[in-house]
Amino acid sequence: MRKFLDVISAIARFYMAYVWIHAGTAKLGNHMEMTQAITAYKIFTPEWSGYLAQLIGPLELAGGVLLLLGIFLRQSSKVAAVVLVLFMVGISQAWARGLAIDCGCFNVQGLNDAQTMDYVKTLARDAGYLLLTGWTIWRPFRRFAIYSK
Repeated sequence: MRKFLDVISAIARFYMAYVWIHAGTAKLGNHMEMTQAITAYKIFTPEWSGYLAQLIGPLELAGGVLLLLGIFLRQSSKVAAVVLVLFMVGISQAWARGLAIDCGCFNVQGLNDAQTMDYVKTLARDAGYLLLTGWTIWRPFRRFAIYSK
């Protein structure tokens, strides 16, 4: 049973590292598209959307690297869980308000009608990510970790 739990822990840690690194690198160098994606949620002013567009990609990338290297696994996973919940709240409010937007999650190629997100699918995906993140908080995979306290 312990080996089985170790496998799940390894999958949770390394898959979420991949998710965060993939999401972060997709945003690097796409400041204009990210600003437009964030502005479309109609939560922040265009100025604040610009600030967030500069921060989100590098922070996601850093979070993924922390998971990959095994640095502060529980703490970095707790931060990731908060970020995921905030993303889910933003997506939910956009859906509730009837906004047809691109989430800006992994593919920031600019906005058009063909890129509006499937809210149910996106929220279900993020709920799965939250589950994996919760698993890493509960039972982090410490093998190959630099510092996993």
